[in-house]
Amino acid sequence: MADGRLADPPPASGRGYPREELEFGDEEHAPRLRLSRRGIVVLGALGATVLGALAWLVFYSSVLDVRSVAVQGVADDKVTADQVRTAIGELGDGPLARVDLADVTRRVEAIPRVAGAEVWRGWPHTLQVKITQRQAVAAVKGEDGRFTQVDAGGVSFATEAAAPEGVPVVELRLGQPARDADSVITRAQLVQGAVAVAAGLPAEVRQRAGAVLVHSYDDIQLQLGGGATVRWGSPEQIDRKARVLVALLHQKGTNFDVSAPEAPAVSG
Repeated sequence: MADGRLADPPPASGRGYPREELEFGDEEHAPRLRLSRRGIVVLGALGATVLGALAWLVFYSSVLDVRSVAVQGVADDKVTADQVRTAIGELGDGPLARVDLADVTRRVEAIPRVAGAEVWRGWPHTLQVKITQRQAVAAVKGEDGRFTQVDAGGVSFATEAAAPEGVPVVELRLGQPARDADSVITRAQLVQGAVAVAAGLPAEVRQRAGAVLVHSYDDIQLQLGGGATVRWGSPEQIDRKARVLVALLHQKGTNFDVSAPEAPAVSG
């Protein structure tokens, strides 16, 4: 140039744009990978095939069949794991995923000595069952001399020749007035009230209570070990009477009266 200075070099492209802008523009206009409709159909079919194979494997093949039934919660020989498995029967066969857990639960809970059951799948091959056994709070002596065990919910679940050890025996010894009132208060209701009394006794009292004698609705009596007796009265205010009785038992005496818990008495 005339002033002797060198001219700036021309731009990298003939359009006069910086290189950076050109590179950025090239990236924006780079070709994108697109699936054709046929490719989408093929991928969809492949995915459906895989899912179908998995479903068949889990729900219909023998690969994940039930191979064992594990039973928890058995407390004694009154209910055994084999009894539970027998009750489940054919419901425990075939693929584990297809086992109807609700049906299995109902069958297990139909066992008289079972109060409740939980059932779940233990992958890959185990059906898991946890039971809760019924516990007797009283044994009702029948006219035939046999004893029907009753739990805290009032459910009768077993009848045997002898009462379980440590469980109070409920026995009806009705006087004539109580017999005459049978149309008003039935024997079943009297037994129900006595069982409620037995269930409401604290453990230390229940273990001492050999019998719960029912003379009438308002005249229930407990026979304790050592010859002591408790006049309980009616099957009302059970919790309060139980608390009062525990306090009275620390006093000397052989006759305890909690029929009126606000005015208890000890004698003998």
